[in-house]
Amino acid sequence: MGSSRGILGTLGLLSCLVLSANVPAVAAPPGPAVPAVREMAKIPFTQRYQAVQRGGLVRASNSSIACRREEAPDAEPCAEVNRGAAGVNGDFDMFYSEVDKDPDTYNSTRAELKVPHGAKVSYARLYWGGNLRVGEQKPPEDNGRVLVAEPGGAYKEVLADTVIGHRTDAGSDAYQASADVTPMVRKGGAGMWTVAQLNIAMGHSEVGAWGGWTLVVAYEHPQEPVRRISVWDGFESIAAGAGAGAGETVDITGLDAVAGSAGKAGVVAYDGDRGTLGDSLTVTSDSGRRVNISDAENPFNDVMNSTITEFGDPSVVRQPERMNNLGYDADVFDLSPALSGGARSLSFRFTGESQGQFLGVLFVQTDARR
Repeated sequence: MGSSRGILGTLGLLSCLVLSANVPAVAAPPGPAVPAVREMAKIPFTQRYQAVQRGGLVRASNSSIACRREEAPDAEPCAEVNRGAAGVNGDFDMFYSEVDKDPDTYNSTRAELKVPHGAKVSYARLYWGGNLRVGEQKPPEDNGRVLVAEPGGAYKEVLADTVIGHRTDAGSDAYQASADVTPMVRKGGAGMWTVAQLNIAMGHSEVGAWGGWTLVVAYEHPQEPVRRISVWDGFESIAAGAGAGAGETVDITGLDAVAGSAGKAGVVAYDGDRGTLGDSLTVTSDSGRRVNISDAENPFNDVMNSTITEFGDPSVVRQPERMNNLGYDADVFDLSPALSGGARSLSFRFTGESQGQFLGVLFVQTDARR
């Protein structure tokens, strides 16, 4: 994201999500075997999946584009940015990442999915998105289509099965799509998953290029604790600032987390910049306890900072494995501090940096009693 843009207006709060910890697992019905044609500029967050079971949530994720040349005179060298130096995508000429050596794909990246041995996949959903307008303009007709290869397998076409978030303005053309891939993940299991042909534009502009994918998987395992696992998605702009109308809030009720419970929360966001301060994530429980969600790689005032981490550890197995993903975030945070006094409900509050970003996915796992 560059130094200025008119992409983000002031938005209201997300609709609250009222959930019950005792309802059975549910998922959206399968969509037609064609790319989704309906698109909306703003999609409020809604529950995609929920279950209370022995098991948990895992994810695999990677960005699909990276810098290849500095354009701004004061930009850090690309090699340093790839190793984690601060940098914004609008300062660079951006080009596709390619790991499959297939001449018929123009981008491809891999990431490890750590489904525990002996687990059964309950639900799996693939999310992908990016900016279609940079130095070139990509046709939005391809937004609802990617290629996916299971560990050791060949590519299969995956088509979006729900409404695609798609917002345009004078500077950028942003979208997120998703699809239920449960049968594929049940068959493919743990290992390195590859996603290719993600529709994003390359080149250089003030707004910059960005894009990536995240595979979110719920699983059952008889030897793990009973947990409440939930996945929400939407396509919302996160406006900057802390005043009325700025930021986004997601409220979750119906929890059964006792004092000292463990938990984690995962977020997928687009167009956040490493080193551009002001964005934050806070969680407030019904007891009134309020905590800033952050870690060593995601400071409390720069949470959406182009990282792919888990509990502050950036060494998630990916190919390529860049530390600064220049506009793509897929982080998993420790939620336990917010649960230290127990919780029947949690309120997640997102605020944007000075130029804002897009929020695409929130998934939460908490200990529960059955």
